[in-house]
Amino acid sequence: MKLYSDFAAQRVRQMTADVIALALITVSIATGIIVFSTVNQLAQFGVQMQNAGTDFRTSMTDVGDRLGGVPLIGEGISAPFDTASSAGNTLAAAGQTQQDLVLQAAIALGVGVAALPILIVLLVWLIPRLRFISRATRTRALLRAGLTTDLLALRALTHQNVRTIAKVDADAVSAWRRGDPAVMQRLAGLELRSVGIRAR
Repeated sequence: MKLYSDFAAQRVRQMTADVIALALITVSIATGIIVFSTVNQLAQFGVQMQNAGTDFRTSMTDVGDRLGGVPLIGEGISAPFDTASSAGNTLAAAGQTQQDLVLQAAIALGVGVAALPILIVLLVWLIPRLRFISRATRTRALLRAGLTTDLLALRALTHQNVRTIAKVDADAVSAWRRGDPAVMQRLAGLELRSVGIRAR
């Protein structure tokens, strides 16, 4: 696999782009984590609500149990405390629901804040890098397998910009057909340079 160009200027650009892209991805992930942590702090209110509900339920249940043991009037006195105990359950359940909602919001915001910049970086940086790696690796393998100057020149005619080809020869296709060695060499060099391979 060929990751970088043989040409120093292009290689430096590729390495710089890689470092910048990785730094942006790291910053995006860190920002997403910070946003998640910040939003998730709002769940503390739900924790307090749940704890208060649980404590209230326990207290009311304990009082009801104690008063329920009083002879003759115990059952009648404990009934309101049992009702109040269920209110504590409701408060605890509301606290848990608030925590769940805050957690979902924190995850959504954290992922959203991290994912959008990462997606942009991947589209702008990774796709061209993968395309370069694929073309350079394939061309190098073809060269090792005996790819000729003639075929490289033909690839240049099909892949390169028309203006770039015209700088080599005004009628490069005719020059290729008649096998002009100088034009074919320059076209082959053009193709190799575009995939980051130095002609040997």
